[in-house]
Amino acid sequence: MRVRVLFFGVLKEKFGATAAMELPTGATVADLLERLSESQPLPLLKSLAVSVNAEFAPGAQELRDGDEVGVLPPVSGGSPKVQTPGGSDIDRNGSVELTHAPIPSAEIVAAAKQGEDGAVVVFDGIVRNETRGREVLYLDYEVYEEMALRHMKRLANEARTQFGVRHITMIHRLGRMHVGESSILIVVASGHRAQAFDACRWLIDTVKRTVPIWKKETFVDGAVWADGEPFPADVAVAPKQAEE
Repeated sequence: MRVRVLFFGVLKEKFGATAAMELPTGATVADLLERLSESQPLPLLKSLAVSVNAEFAPGAQELRDGDEVGVLPPVSGGSPKVQTPGGSDIDRNGSVELTHAPIPSAEIVAAAKQGEDGAVVVFDGIVRNETRGREVLYLDYEVYEEMALRHMKRLANEARTQFGVRHITMIHRLGRMHVGESSILIVVASGHRAQAFDACRWLIDTVKRTVPIWKKETFVDGAVWADGEPFPADVAVAPKQAEE
């Protein structure tokens, strides 16, 4: 059987953006990683997640002919709509979006507020001018778009249920960003501040660990893909040799 493999972040530089792989019938996700590990040092493949058709997949999952498999290094949007002053439509109960355009943070926050809200909590992630003492020129964000949007929407729905908040908007910018620009905006509106704070913190922490978006930092003296946090144990996959 043949599967289409997608690579992202630092792995794209090692393997290329895509590859067609021939595997025997019944091969699993772990078998595919084993094949890849034959051509690259195992440490590169020790902290990965794998998706099959844009959903996280365990190592034991069997692959089928025509599957799209994403090999993911650690990662570094119904109701009536409200229009912002700038003309953007924001769903009354929130939205999830990936965009290449600048994020109009103030307009989005203003549009999120409703009469029943007692608190609006905002996380506005901004490109800073240095990382670990190195001067940053700009950042580039890469995404597995279909999977990222699906997962972000799932997280927003989970946060509404878990924390009992009314409105969640999450917008992540893609492409090139310079110092001072917003890379991610999370807006949570709720009747009570405690739930809004908790939901906002949970969302940004979970997005940074699980949503397939990668950051490349360009400094005055070079460029590097940012180290990501290890994937949670329930989605991480490794080749058999890497587990030994």
